[in-house]
Amino acid sequence: MRRQSALMAFAFALALASGAAFAEPFSFSADRVESVLAAGKERTVLAGRAKVQSGSLAISADRIEISGEDWSLIVCEGAVSAVDSERGIAIETPRLSYDRKRKLSLMEGPSALEDRKNAVLLKADWIQDDGEMELTLAQVNVRILKDRLACRAQYAMFRRSAKELELSGAPAVYKDGDEYRATRIIVNTETEEVRLEGAVRGRVESKEGE
Repeated sequence: MRRQSALMAFAFALALASGAAFAEPFSFSADRVESVLAAGKERTVLAGRAKVQSGSLAISADRIEISGEDWSLIVCEGAVSAVDSERGIAIETPRLSYDRKRKLSLMEGPSALEDRKNAVLLKADWIQDDGEMELTLAQVNVRILKDRLACRAQYAMFRRSAKELELSGAPAVYKDGDEYRATRIIVNTETEEVRLEGAVRGRVESKEGE
């Protein structure tokens, strides 16, 4: 029965994808599928080992709801895991909303976004990732790890193409035992250069031989 439901979902996904206005491969599967196809209220709910493949993005969750024009809006809940193989992005979150047309992801609840190309791990209670702009915003309990760097703040903006991380809201950066604090901190994630702006303070540990 589970296999039959999964196959039915996959077949239905192919039918949906063929009618979409934008040509991105799209498929899904689950143990159970519920669909509402009334005009203007199209909605499909996947439950039990739910999976969606949208282009290079693969998502799995306990529950996934697909709706919107051309089935562009995907809302996932419960042990959500997503990997974009093309962008090198991996996500773990309790709730994910994804707009396939805008390439926009919103994570709510304690979440983690790993940028494998830049070797950056970002954790926060709210994360928005814009795939078109290559821009990630994070708020509340922000924690960022990058090689020798550990950062924390209440707000963060990561411009991925520029390799620039901007921290605000009582930001702090820890590097090789040193601690930096300021009103705003900007970090180059490639060179690990740290720039401090406004109300600067810090603590630098003396190194042996210096």
